[in-house]
Amino acid sequence: MSTDNLSYDVRIFKITTYAGKRGKTYTIRWEVAGNRSQETFATSKLADSFRSKLTTAAREGVPFDVESGLPLTMLRELSRRTWYEHAAEFVDAKWPHASPRHRKNIAEALATVTVALLPKRTADDMQRIRSVLRNWSFNRAARGGASVAEATRPSNDATLLRWIAESSPDLSKLREALVMRRVLDALAVKLDGKSAAPATVTRKRSAFYSALEYAVELELFEANPIDKVQWTKPEYTDIVDRRVVANPHQARALLQAVGEIYPALEAFFGCLYFAGLRPSEAKHLRVTDCKLPDEGWGELLLTGSTQHAGAEWTDNGEASEDRSLKHRSEKATRPVPACPELVELLRRHIAQFGAGAGGRLFVSRTGKAGIPLPPPYSNPVSSNTYARVWNKARKMALSEVQAASPLVRRPYDLRHAAVSLWLNAGVPATQVAEWAGHSVNVLLKVYAKCLDGQDAVARRRIEAALSSETKHAA
Repeated sequence: MSTDNLSYDVRIFKITTYAGKRGKTYTIRWEVAGNRSQETFATSKLADSFRSKLTTAAREGVPFDVESGLPLTMLRELSRRTWYEHAAEFVDAKWPHASPRHRKNIAEALATVTVALLPKRTADDMQRIRSVLRNWSFNRAARGGASVAEATRPSNDATLLRWIAESSPDLSKLREALVMRRVLDALAVKLDGKSAAPATVTRKRSAFYSALEYAVELELFEANPIDKVQWTKPEYTDIVDRRVVANPHQARALLQAVGEIYPALEAFFGCLYFAGLRPSEAKHLRVTDCKLPDEGWGELLLTGSTQHAGAEWTDNGEASEDRSLKHRSEKATRPVPACPELVELLRRHIAQFGAGAGGRLFVSRTGKAGIPLPPPYSNPVSSNTYARVWNKARKMALSEVQAASPLVRRPYDLRHAAVSLWLNAGVPATQVAEWAGHSVNVLLKVYAKCLDGQDAVARRRIEAALSSETKHAA
């Protein structure tokens, strides 16, 4: 660093407090050679700590960097680490505790951030950079557990990875508002330049925020630098589009179509609709988890979920991995009632197809190119298989207009239909939340949707009420 950019002319001002709608914030302002800097903190303790470091450095005669406003001691600490090194270390810290899908999401988010921080190259180069970041740099398994500096790099990407390491900016650059805003803007667009879905932006920003929080934990930042940028993320709501919700007649027609196309999956989709299971929970279901009496209601005891993320993201090297129930501890279970119609479906499935290894109900019975596999069937049914069957079933069971609409476009929409049905049937929200594996707050926010065609019923009730009032007045 050039000494021309250093100065001992430092003025540190008092902490100012601002009481806003989201609570109090504490801002420190200081000048280095007339160039003003500021940092804002959520608590007074953090602000006091940061101001104390600035004051101590000034009293001890430590030169300050005019551009960043930081004392040289603090700047050197940040300059020892590039964003690329920090992001890879963050991945390694999160890896043991994250699900395969979460690992994949973190890698995709950090790849987007890193590309935004690197110098621009050709479109083809940037695509290769994104790929090698996602599949190697931010994948601890691919690196064999070693750091990005020590791991053996793929020979065909060695030059590119060396360029990434050399071109990545120091972590300190993320203190600059313009740099931070450029990164956040990159999270909001897809590769084709179009706006990304709000859910995607929220997911990527969350991963980026966590990576910066890790830097705060390591005391490389006093506070998360993302907080001081007034950037408005796209409004995200996870409320279910009511147009995707099927009524019972439509759901049964779809299940019947599945039974004709791929009989071994009829009960799988039945679990999604009649019991409100997530696809990952249905894939995890075992024979021993099912109470299926000869008559009446049964029960499914959910003990986990089977997530598909790809072999490169799992610990066992398989495309899928068994995990705990969503937002639950490893040993947590969730009982769900099985209506007589579902009990019959499952009993018929077991009688006709049996179970796979370990008693798993829904397994892959064919390999590549549709070639039948010999038993025992050890792999859970793949998402590609049931998605393909579902697309065919929609075309068979729905009208042309309905098939072109969002109506049950995804298998997951059967779960939305189930929960909507329970709520509209008058089942208490607390009970529905327990069955669905949600909090009551999330349930009412996300799933409280009317069934397809329920508007007509409501209108008839209103007409009847109005007619009754008219007759009474007469």
